[in-house]
Amino acid sequence: MLKLRKSSERGYADHGWLKSYHSFSFADYYDLEHMDWGNLRVINEDRIEPGTGFGKHSHRNMEIISYVLSGELAHQDSLGNIKAIPPGDVQRISAGSGVTHSEFNHAEGCITHFLQIWLEPNEQDISPSYEQKTIPAAEKQGVLRLVASPTGQHESVVIHADAKLYAGLLDGDETATLMLDPCRKAYVHLIRGELKVNGQTISTGDALLLEQERQIQITHAKQAEVLVFDLAA
Repeated sequence: MLKLRKSSERGYADHGWLKSYHSFSFADYYDLEHMDWGNLRVINEDRIEPGTGFGKHSHRNMEIISYVLSGELAHQDSLGNIKAIPPGDVQRISAGSGVTHSEFNHAEGCITHFLQIWLEPNEQDISPSYEQKTIPAAEKQGVLRLVASPTGQHESVVIHADAKLYAGLLDGDETATLMLDPCRKAYVHLIRGELKVNGQTISTGDALLLEQERQIQITHAKQAEVLVFDLAA
């Protein structure tokens, strides 16, 4: 089963300094039909104006991934991390028993564009932790490259959730296939470009929700950047 979610169907919030598209219910956007998908709880596509950002705020019992698309995200947290997150880096925070952090765009004249992703953890109240890795574009070109997993295999960041996250850059004749357990769910989010997933055409900002499928086959890509989630049902 494939269900198409068009980019235009997402929730949208314009706070002036922040413009955000919500794939699932978040803050003032409430959509009973799109509360989550498996253990995927949030995908927010955020654009932060220069000199602004999220002040100190706290999280508990959530796996949070930041995937920067352009600009740079400045991060500081109660664990002592002070980091810059450029495009190509994947950042993971395991909030566990509690963590406080802030995120800002300090670049002059440049909007920071990134995806904020939340996954429900499979353990509660663990010690909070932080991890950040650079995934070169060459490692994502023409393939689905594992970037987050429970085991950290293939140099992915470690998440305390029953899920795997893949990222790919595809164009022209490039294709990619990911085998699935039909008892699990999957989610495809197209960051940019166009491609087909199991014959279904999707464009920038679109998503596909999959269940009872045995594989994801990506074809007919046009300058596409895509995220693929393998999720608990």
